[in-house]
Amino acid sequence: MDTVQLVEVSPRDGLQNEKTVLSVDSKVELINRSVAAGVRRVEAVSFVNPARVPQMAGAEEVMAQVPRVDGVSYIGLVLNRRGLDRALAAGVDEVNVVVVSTDEFSTRNQGCTVAEGVSAWTDIAAAAQAAGVRTTVTIATAFGCPFSGNVDPAWVTDLIGQVAQAGPDEIALADTIGVGVPAQVRALAAGAARNAPGVALRWHFHNTRNTGYANAMTALDLGAQALDASIGGFGGCPFAPAATGNIASEDLIYALDRSGVSTGVKLEALAETAIWLGDQLSKAVPGQLSRAGNFPPA
Repeated sequence: MDTVQLVEVSPRDGLQNEKTVLSVDSKVELINRSVAAGVRRVEAVSFVNPARVPQMAGAEEVMAQVPRVDGVSYIGLVLNRRGLDRALAAGVDEVNVVVVSTDEFSTRNQGCTVAEGVSAWTDIAAAAQAAGVRTTVTIATAFGCPFSGNVDPAWVTDLIGQVAQAGPDEIALADTIGVGVPAQVRALAAGAARNAPGVALRWHFHNTRNTGYANAMTALDLGAQALDASIGGFGGCPFAPAATGNIASEDLIYALDRSGVSTGVKLEALAETAIWLGDQLSKAVPGQLSRAGNFPPA
């Protein structure tokens, strides 16, 4: 049977663009529910300036309360050395560093150019590796930018080669605004195979134009080791206008289960948590399975 890791990103990407700011206890409950459902990699927190992204405040408090279960790995998003220092002190198992593919989005999102982002990643990677922490570098807007438009796959492939020089454990390719299609997935997978051979690939899709699930299944066919998803399909980026949420974890697991792909994650538990999270956010659940209220056995 084929296998793939589900990386649950609802505690980070799922919450960072919501008007309702959840309490630390509610964030921990979301993580608890994810782990109880069988998720083994959780992007739990973001060590960014809470003045810029107030939804991500309380990262240290969340990490102090997450369940420490054998085989469960907690990921912290970091953008600079200050963020890395906080992440290491808080006891994360992995760090995820974002490098943006276009200067305009990178400047708006992270206050630096692409070249400066690559330099920051290289510095963070060396320090994280010295501390014995697993590293992922995410290339954001890999499929398109809300400000610069289409992004040439050849440029993203070149950028993959640049970030690979720092020796990441994993490279994630992110469709930050949900414009990608399977043909782009195939082009980027081929580029990664050329410029970062042997490095595990993780994929991050938003469903803005209803292509997220097709992209995820295409990535799986091309050997993806991990797929990001967010319970309920919540998510978005404060600096990406009109981008909607991530693909919904429960909808993705439904497709994977029915396709004979093993994840170890319980579909009904995810769907029930999606409804719970919608109540917490006072918002309708974007995901189709939970909204329909029909959880057939996979």
